[in-house]
Amino acid sequence: MSNEIESRLIEGLKSGDKKIFDEIFKMHYTPLCHYCMRYVSDMEVTEEIVQDLFFKLWLKREKLVIHSSLESYLFQAVKNHSLNYLNQLRIQDRHRQYVGFNVKDSQDPFNDLEETDLETLIKEAVLKLPDKRRQVFELSRHDGLKYAQIAEKMSISVKTVEAQMSKALEQLRIVLKDYIPTILMLLFFCNK
Repeated sequence: MSNEIESRLIEGLKSGDKKIFDEIFKMHYTPLCHYCMRYVSDMEVTEEIVQDLFFKLWLKREKLVIHSSLESYLFQAVKNHSLNYLNQLRIQDRHRQYVGFNVKDSQDPFNDLEETDLETLIKEAVLKLPDKRRQVFELSRHDGLKYAQIAEKMSISVKTVEAQMSKALEQLRIVLKDYIPTILMLLFFCNK
């Protein structure tokens, strides 16, 4: 690409010319996706990364500083976005392992025993909840009903459902306090 064309594209982008932006997008989108696939092997994630790059490019167009060519700038940006994505995955994986969500070896009988013990503890703790509270909890966590559906089914208000769920979780938190890292995270991330 000639310096003249390059300058026209960069200046057009900086000034907010949407036609120039579209031209840059059409020219670089596919090659950037192919390049991103070197780092991220998931095409859907690759497309998200490249689209996010163009979104940020448009938002920050006025402050854009390009020391090399526009093409080099875009490829370096995709590389940085890809590496950031991979780094986030590693951090999330470490976090999951820390809070006890790492995949356990099913060959290890102690892991099976621990899971069975936890299930038994949870079931016993839920059975000790007052009837109405237990019913709200089970309809939410076991049947997957939303708060509004539970309220309708039990002929109570959504506020009452929320209060009962809050009290149920608090009671379970106290009874199962030694297992908080592995159990309560599961309870809180279920659909409401």
